[in-house]
Amino acid sequence: MRKSIPALLTLIILAVVISACSGNNNGNNAGNNSAASPSNTAAADQAKDGGNLILGVQSDPVILNPIYAGDRVSLTIDQALYAPLFQVNNGKKTFYLADSLEPSADNLTYTLKLKSGLTWHDGQPLTADDVVFTFDTILDEKQNSMFRENLIIGGKPIKAVKVDDTTVEFQLPQVNPAFEATLVQLTPIPKHIFEGEANIEKSTKNNTPVGSGAFKFKEYKTGEYVTLERFDNYFGGKPHLDSITYRVAKDENSANLALQNGEINVKYLTPQDVSTIESTGNFDIQAYSEGRLAYLLFNEDSDTGALKKKEVRQAISYALNRDELIQTVYGSSDYADQAKSFVTPDGLFHTNDVTSYDNDVAKAKELLASAGESNLKLRFIVSSGNKTQEAASLYIQQKLKAVGITVELQSMDASAYGQKFVDLKSTDYELSYAGYIMGYDPDAYRILYTTGSNSNYARYSNPEVDKLFEQGAGEADATKRGEAYGQLQKLIADDAVIYPVGYTKTIVAIDKRYGGLDEAVLKPVVIFEDPSKLYMK
Repeated sequence: MRKSIPALLTLIILAVVISACSGNNNGNNAGNNSAASPSNTAAADQAKDGGNLILGVQSDPVILNPIYAGDRVSLTIDQALYAPLFQVNNGKKTFYLADSLEPSADNLTYTLKLKSGLTWHDGQPLTADDVVFTFDTILDEKQNSMFRENLIIGGKPIKAVKVDDTTVEFQLPQVNPAFEATLVQLTPIPKHIFEGEANIEKSTKNNTPVGSGAFKFKEYKTGEYVTLERFDNYFGGKPHLDSITYRVAKDENSANLALQNGEINVKYLTPQDVSTIESTGNFDIQAYSEGRLAYLLFNEDSDTGALKKKEVRQAISYALNRDELIQTVYGSSDYADQAKSFVTPDGLFHTNDVTSYDNDVAKAKELLASAGESNLKLRFIVSSGNKTQEAASLYIQQKLKAVGITVELQSMDASAYGQKFVDLKSTDYELSYAGYIMGYDPDAYRILYTTGSNSNYARYSNPEVDKLFEQGAGEADATKRGEAYGQLQKLIADDAVIYPVGYTKTIVAIDKRYGGLDEAVLKPVVIFEDPSKLYMK
């Protein structure tokens, strides 16, 4: 199984998600400083133990290992399987495996203290050795982790050094304002499981993962479900639910029917389906911002070379109408704000003051002519059953036809789509409709836009962009740092690397029979930050 970011880059991502993703900007829940201790709210006091939760997902997980996972499904399952060091909500840290994180006076050393008595699901102790091992693995080029680039500052690696069993020092080669945003995405993996594995990403040990989260692995049937069961020794207190099952439901209509029939309890909704599900009266409908960008991707390295020329990418952008596209795909501007920058509004230094390619058919034709292109034919890959992608692809096909571009839609299974999207050697398509969540610090975006990065799905290269990302990562002065990221946003927009469509809201339907939603915290990408707090009423 491989990493994927067809819907997001968690890096997280989500990046983290991202995210994965480091920030929760939905405004619904403020972070607290001890999420790992039992909640003392009235709702939690009345929580019942037992019962199961079935969560609908659109595809199989790509990989159940947090240093490789980048697709929404893998990240969602990993959130229950593997506990993070800490999370950030509305600017406040919520500590999980960690008890504290303190920077030195010169901001070149960060000291992380772990909770004592932590264990993995197999009962083995979780210590500083695991944190150091995780860092060393990510930095090992042979291990191919997508987070590696975020741990290289000014060409030198960040070092993780064990002080004692519960203390790790992170030594930075230079001041790096993005370090905490990077660290929040890095979840420890067990040294005793993976030590000595030549290729952890390809290891069969990922098929029966040993984590540290509220739920432990029980069973996985490809194409059907992944089931996790309660981990009684979870450091945050025994979870209320007996199990969580992630049911693979690739067809949106069938999944919605299963939701209405009670076969699924939690599921993402498209705007088009909200009224139908809401009318049953059985679900809480939550719409919240994830800091997500939906965009049209241009594959510059296709075998036709059609999108190598900037003028062609610009022409396609001019042929589209962002407002129409949002109305067509999301049904209303209530669910998506117009996007022009590759940085989302929750991110530091965001600006929409960039080239926006407002609908101009004449300009599109002029650019195609100047590029020497006529009767251009493009291939557009689409995840079948994904209503958002299908609506977007049909609209884009129609609009490009008006400027003389023929678009062939290639529909495929969600898993096949994800694998093709993340395979940087895929050359048999030019267009795809996707999205990402990268968190609040713009340094996270460099894995998407710098030359040769392992998540550079556009296959884009601009030495000036590379230089500015490097400059922004190591600049301590906030004003100068902001200038670097401002220039980056203008450059990437001018080069039409992607066509930003909307900063979208996520809509989740949650069966009203379940409680603990506030304590579980609605979170970008993974839905629930701490599923141990969920319970059946």
